[in-house]
Amino acid sequence: MGNLNAIGLDTEKTKQLATKLNELLANYSFFYQNTRGYHWNIKGEKFFELHVKFEELYNDLFLKIDEVAERILTLGFTPNHSYTDYAKLSKIEESKHVQDGKKGVEEVLNSFKYIITLQREILELAADAGDEGTNALMSDYIREQEKSVWMYSAYLNK
Repeated sequence: MGNLNAIGLDTEKTKQLATKLNELLANYSFFYQNTRGYHWNIKGEKFFELHVKFEELYNDLFLKIDEVAERILTLGFTPNHSYTDYAKLSKIEESKHVQDGKKGVEEVLNSFKYIITLQREILELAADAGDEGTNALMSDYIREQEKSVWMYSAYLNK
């Protein structure tokens, strides 16, 4: 019992999970800020439609950022909270000056592709650790985001 954390999971396995969850947190944080930029700066024919969709997306990402950070805490570790740390961990890059709606949607799809892939890695680690809480969270995110990918792809006629 000495190698178990407060919720009965192996501390070494949860340490690996917390590391990956911090990577996810960093990517979500960049995705969130990029999406706010698309919301603020989008121009053109589809402005009204995309302005609303980007706002819905960044509000959802805001909630997920909080949930991921709280999951890291639940596992007994500390979530990163500085953009300096996020910049070191994130594969999603900072987006600058995107005003074209199509370009914004393409960047959203690229971000989802990376996020979903990372969440699948976390699912494997969670399964190995017997961590149903993280598993359920990632499964819910993946299911929801796969539908979003379909919808954003349909917008681009892909």
